[in-house]
Amino acid sequence: MCGINGLIGYKNNSIEQIRKMNGTIVHRGPDAEGIWGTDDSNIVFGHRRLSILELSPKGAQPMESISKQYVITFNGEIYNYLSIKKELLKENKYIEFRGNSDTELLLNAIEFYGIEKTLSMIKGMFAFAVYEKATGNVYIARDRMGEKPLYYGRVAGCIAFASDIGSLEKIEGFDNSINSGILYSFLRSGYIPAPHSIYNDIYKLIPGHYLVISTKTKEWKDNTYWDIKDVASNGQSNPFGGCFEEASAKLESLIKESIQNQMISDVPLGAFLSGGIDSSLTVALMQSISDKPVRTFTVGFEDPKYNEAEFAKETAMYLGTDHTEMYVSKQDILDVIDDIPIAYTEPFADSSQIPTMLVSRMTKQYVTVSLSGDAGDEFFCGYNSYKDVQNGLKILASKFPMLKGETRRSVGKVVRTCGGDRIPLLSTISNVLLIQEPEDWYRCIREDNVLLKRLCLDREYQKDNIDLYEERFLKGAEPNLMMMDMLQYLPDDILVKVDRAGMYYSLESRIPLLDRDVMEFAWTLPQEYKFDGKTTKRVLRDILYKYVPKEMMDRPKQGFAVPLSGWLRGEELYDWANDILQSGRSCMGEYIDYKLVDKMWNTFLSRGENEHHLWRLIMLAQWFAARK
Repeated sequence: MCGINGLIGYKNNSIEQIRKMNGTIVHRGPDAEGIWGTDDSNIVFGHRRLSILELSPKGAQPMESISKQYVITFNGEIYNYLSIKKELLKENKYIEFRGNSDTELLLNAIEFYGIEKTLSMIKGMFAFAVYEKATGNVYIARDRMGEKPLYYGRVAGCIAFASDIGSLEKIEGFDNSINSGILYSFLRSGYIPAPHSIYNDIYKLIPGHYLVISTKTKEWKDNTYWDIKDVASNGQSNPFGGCFEEASAKLESLIKESIQNQMISDVPLGAFLSGGIDSSLTVALMQSISDKPVRTFTVGFEDPKYNEAEFAKETAMYLGTDHTEMYVSKQDILDVIDDIPIAYTEPFADSSQIPTMLVSRMTKQYVTVSLSGDAGDEFFCGYNSYKDVQNGLKILASKFPMLKGETRRSVGKVVRTCGGDRIPLLSTISNVLLIQEPEDWYRCIREDNVLLKRLCLDREYQKDNIDLYEERFLKGAEPNLMMMDMLQYLPDDILVKVDRAGMYYSLESRIPLLDRDVMEFAWTLPQEYKFDGKTTKRVLRDILYKYVPKEMMDRPKQGFAVPLSGWLRGEELYDWANDILQSGRSCMGEYIDYKLVDKMWNTFLSRGENEHHLWRLIMLAQWFAARK
């Protein structure tokens, strides 16, 4: 796990610029630094290393191939590198390896197979750049679901890329303006969806994509090598033909193989344990593989409504793990809250980022790699919102039985023209009346909010992936809703939260459920194997109950939530939040209507309403203030 940077065509001491860029991501790679450039410094790669495999200098980067024809700077892990290495040596016995790193395997594979075939072969989490001397091309690529970040774009007359947008800000001559058109999307969701970023002319590479950048013309071409939408369509067209028990056994084997591959490490390793289905399953399978107690870590809250630590402790005791827990105090919150804009580098406002940073900080004291159970909800129909959508549609039909089909839509359009674009109550009514499919309802509950639109002074909103998802191409409501989350919420919220929090403390996070074979098999499963109308994540539960008693796990889904409203109105965060909002008046007042901000803050303090909207405004204000 590392951090990468690169400049193509920068005209003013690019080596020194890369050194400055590397300096901003020391937390992503505290163990070593590397810089490589062409003779004319037209192309320069930077690297910060967190040593996980091949701890010797033989794993140092940027790494040049023995033929001198290719150079790579790589962030991530290739979990099946040993099997690819075996195949590569079988096909070309003359290929040489200086060490045992997955980086060198990746470099040799690209030289022998080419970029497209190599990307189809590798399984892992990664973001990398490769220079090909013969063509003068630079290839940059990102893993299938976006576990590892990669920004790119035009800065100060050159093409630049980096693991953190903060590295790009360090380039001398950086003057990219704020992308004000994406602020509404941020305020309604709490994150900035790919391919957009907070700056104009800087983008996030979409998961499953790679760019071919011509160093001669300074142009790039975007290519797709893997698409979750194709995987889902193919899975439904070629469903698993076995019974539920056979599906459960097959999935268990695939997840266990993924975990076994992801437990390969030359440094200490552990796991996050929340006490929920996904993390408990991950830990249970890890413990079944390991010959010694697995290190597990969790955080808890004194408020029982938000506390899963007791459940995690019970699970840990049953499985026999070496368990460590901490309960979040006011001082713990204050210790990390000011570091959020440094850790996330662009606006991000999932309030569970606080406990995620705290558990990452604690975990790093004991291990360097930690596995998590993320992605179970998205791939195995675990969110309560999927059930809520169907219930909402039933309620809608019972409340408006006389309004059906086009009649209901026509009334909804009339309500919208009569003030639904500016009055919150009428906006809600018009949205409900315009709903025809579950996807429409899902968009509605995912914060399509007239108040948030009024907050943004720039009304030229850019589309995000939820807006662009118009085609209902999968069979059944729940698969389409899961796909909407896979396209945006999972990569742009969940994976960002885990990666940035972990890497801020130089902790590598791995997610076994995002193994390519697990994901592709999951989409072949009949929907009733995931959610039968009553039980969510049914097949995952079936596997887990082989390791942990059913009665220990049968409880309502809790999620990784925090008592945000109480914190913001209480002694934990009131003074801090108030100061941040006031400081934001001068630095983001040209983008946000501060009269409405003041009104929302005062209404929240008196009634406790809209805490998540407030948190997004606070995080945005904090980010703007940190830039000054």
